[in-house]
Amino acid sequence: MKFIPLAALGLAAAALTAPAFADDSAAAATTTAAAFTIDTPIETLMADERSKAVLVKHFGGQDLAQHPAYEQFKTLSLKAVAPFSQGMITDDMLEKIAADLAAITPA
Repeated sequence: MKFIPLAALGLAAAALTAPAFADDSAAAATTTAAAFTIDTPIETLMADERSKAVLVKHFGGQDLAQHPAYEQFKTLSLKAVAPFSQGMITDDMLEKIAADLAAITPA
């Protein structure tokens, strides 16, 4: 009898993780509308000269790729790293970076 609830839980989990078969053009439009955000992985931001310039500007001219711990945080977003930055990345700073990143037109 315990198998049925566990099976139902497994099916529910599978449904949540299954890919959606919706119209991909809407997702593509959303992706191109905001090419970069504070939720974008830092390594992706650093790979594009335009978004890299935004980060360098807001980090006092420092190239984040030169940070000693870059390999440890590069796959995270600025938003994810902020709580661990010991106050270096503030909410105000994130808002300013977000505004500058939103101004970048998709390539």
